[in-house]
Amino acid sequence: MSNDQLVAKVWNYAHVLRDQGISYGDYIEQITYLLFLKMDQERTEYLGEDSAIPPEWNWSALVKHDGEALERQYRRTLQALAKVDGLIGTIFRKSQNKLSDPAKLKRVVSLIDSEGPWIGLDVDVKGEIYEGLLERNASEVRSGAGQYFTPRPVIDAIVKCVDPRIGETVCDPACGTGGFLLTAFEHMKDQSQDRDKLRKLRHGALHGVDIVDEVVRLCAMNLYLHGVGNGESPVTQGDALASNPGTRYKVVLTNPPFGKKSSYQVVGEDGSVTTERETYERDDFKFTTSNKQLNFLQHIMTIL
Repeated sequence: MSNDQLVAKVWNYAHVLRDQGISYGDYIEQITYLLFLKMDQERTEYLGEDSAIPPEWNWSALVKHDGEALERQYRRTLQALAKVDGLIGTIFRKSQNKLSDPAKLKRVVSLIDSEGPWIGLDVDVKGEIYEGLLERNASEVRSGAGQYFTPRPVIDAIVKCVDPRIGETVCDPACGTGGFLLTAFEHMKDQSQDRDKLRKLRHGALHGVDIVDEVVRLCAMNLYLHGVGNGESPVTQGDALASNPGTRYKVVLTNPPFGKKSSYQVVGEDGSVTTERETYERDDFKFTTSNKQLNFLQHIMTIL
């Protein structure tokens, strides 16, 4: 099957679920968990690599179940893996089963199981399939992951202009699904044949932060499918503007959100409502403001 056919097949099933009340975003989230479990098992089986997933929660333990036993096993798997450190904990952080109907869950599990081995697919192909799903999701829904998706041509142009070099560290403090980090990786990986430099590029040169849990998960999985960050997660969940992280980077590539820091309403004892603006108080910021663009600019100046 070609990439496009595989994306179409995985996506067509999203339509079936959509008619039954499951959103595209939820579907991609579940595909993320299941794909990860399947590929982890394939890496152990075909490549002889150690698995970081305990045997009672791996793909083999899941796929042998049917009906309500499958739903129960899947739910427990998500709960257990959310507590693991590193990349696995990042991908499964706050995970929940949205495919609570055992028949639907079985269909998705069978779909992923029958298309294997996924690990045999070229790294870029797997990444492209997943990116294809993210891109379709972004165009289908203006809310959800759509707002975290910078169009590919914009990212390509910015990375080309900035021209990060292998050996440099790259950060995106508003990383979304990881478009800038992956494009930087693609741009840098052909600059050297040195295995040590390439290993450092895959496992230590790229860093991302995003405030939304679901998006951090999509980003971590997207990077993993492109062969970036095998043990430790290159992306963390948090408000990049909340504090000075202490770490410094050679290159920052980002398209941060615009607007104001959210304001919140306070109801007084007499029932009157006042609005209070939240601002970031940081010693390294020259200006204290609720303006997000200016705060991100100040943050970028700090971390460079």
